[in-house]
Formats: sequence, structure tokens, C-alpha cells
Amino acid sequence: MIRILRRTVLSGCLGLAIAGAIVACGGGTPSGLEETLPPLQVGAIPDQDPEKVQRLYEILADYLSTELGVPVEYRPVTDYAAAVTAFRVGDLDLVWFGGLTGVQARLQVEGAQAIAQRDIDANFHSVFIANSRSGLTEISDISGLTALKGHSLTFGSESSTSGRLMPQYFLQEGGVELADFQGEPGFSGNHDATIKLVEAGTYEIGVLNEQVWESRIAAGDVDETQVQVIWRTPAYYDYHWVISPVVEERYGANFIQKVQAALLKLDPSIPEHQEILDLFGAESFIETENSNYDQIEAVGREIGKIQ
Repeated sequence: MIRILRRTVLSGCLGLAIAGAIVACGGGTPSGLEETLPPLQVGAIPDQDPEKVQRLYEILADYLSTELGVPVEYRPVTDYAAAVTAFRVGDLDLVWFGGLTGVQARLQVEGAQAIAQRDIDANFHSVFIANSRSGLTEISDISGLTALKGHSLTFGSESSTSGRLMPQYFLQEGGVELADFQGEPGFSGNHDATIKLVEAGTYEIGVLNEQVWESRIAAGDVDETQVQVIWRTPAYYDYHWVISPVVEERYGANFIQKVQAALLKLDPSIPEHQEILDLFGAESFIETENSNYDQIEAVGREIGKIQ
């Protein structure tokens, strides 16, 4: 479980602000000092079932605490916007964002860095799914998206990259506007909810993260007689870890590199690491950088999600 350490700050040298205390006491981190440090606050956009998200980040927090030598605390948030706000005001230090929310967060915190993504995030895809009673069939080319006109559609979260931003962008590229759908498009809140709404026939079409779709299919959580994939988008950059520069003031120089190294160190040949990677739906984490999300920023500005 996550270790939440709340201790009274020691008097004298250790009573100073943590960064100052380390310098005043001669540099380095004396044995036991890590127990007096405030926790590294880790969060994530709630893009899946909350129970799955909670389990994943409890395990990850324990791993990071061991690797970094500081207490780590996972703090859940209610929605995508709340994750961005928590990062901006300093309530979260390290956050697993989607492409759009990561850009939104970095633009509000000077010096924030994208440091790692999964191996699958450099070539990520969304899928369009349809209820079997909709009459829709597989679409082979982006121009075929015009067949969706007149049907009902639900996105995921309003701020989801894979469940709203990029699907809307590709719809526009295919000559389809939101006004072409039956009624106002819905916003399910997360990818799992999108699957269930389309499966039930509440909406004829849904768009979501391909990795979530494939993992739910593999787990047998989808009734494939009721819902199927009809189109896969072109690739784009998506999920990534963003870290605040304030961590180096709190934990010392090069701490950002230490966090990045801990994430890149996850090795599928080690059972404990494999569990974390499996929960993320990844083979490994790889390096990334802010400039990789320039396309996401441009699309976000185009559809009004970034001012």
C-alpha cells in the first residue's frame, strides 16, 4: 500500500525547508532524512474504471518510493480538468496525462517537462466502435467517415486526447462535423463507460483509446455480438508523464532525472515490474520530450481546447 508519512519536522537544521536543510547540513541526504520529506504527489487522469486506476497507482507508488528514497503518495482526482488544475496549483508533482491534458498542464507550469511515455504512445491510435444494430460496417479510409452522419455518437471525456480530441480532428479531416450527428455528441467520462454505452445501444457510435479496447476484449469484458470496431485512426503521440520543476527544490538537483530513470528501469523480466507494465498495457517506458506533443497542441488550439 502507499506509505503516507506525516511526521513533525525536526528542530534545528532539519527544521529548515527541506532543500535548505540539505545544504545547511553539508549536502547529501543523511540516513533517515527521507522519512521527514513531504511525499511526492503522484496523480493520473481518470480515464478508466476508478478501481483499476487505484490499484495501478498504489503499486506504482510503492515502486517509486523504493527507487527514489522518498515517500510517494497517489492522489486520485475526479476528472481530467481536476488533474490539470492540481498540477498547476502544486497539489500534484508527477502526473500521467493524456496528450491534450499534458500540454494544457505544461503550458500553465513554467519548466514542466514531459519525461516518459509507454512504448505504444509514440504511435497511438483511437478506435471508432459501433453497436451491431446501427447498420454500420467497417470503414477502410478516412473518406468513409461520412457514413457516420445521422447516427448518434459519444466521446469519452471532453478533455481526452484519444477519446475526443484526435477523433474529432480526424472526423473533420474526413468531412464530418459534429452537427452532422444525430443530436449532440455525448461525453461518457472515460473509455470503459464509452464501451458500455455503445454496447447497450445508448449511442450507436463511440470513440476510445485502442489500448483500453484491446485490453477489455482480451479480458472478455466486451460483448462482441453487440459492438465492434469499424475504424482505426492514424497514429499520433498520446499518454506521457509530466513532472513539475518544484521537485528539484524539494528533493535536490537531478531529481527529475532520477524519476525518469526509475520509470525507464521497469523491466518485464522482473515479475514485480511486469505487473506494473501490464497494468499500464505497456512493454516498457521510453523517453519523451515536450516537442513531441506539438501536433496535439496545434489540434487543441484549432478546436478550442487550448487558448
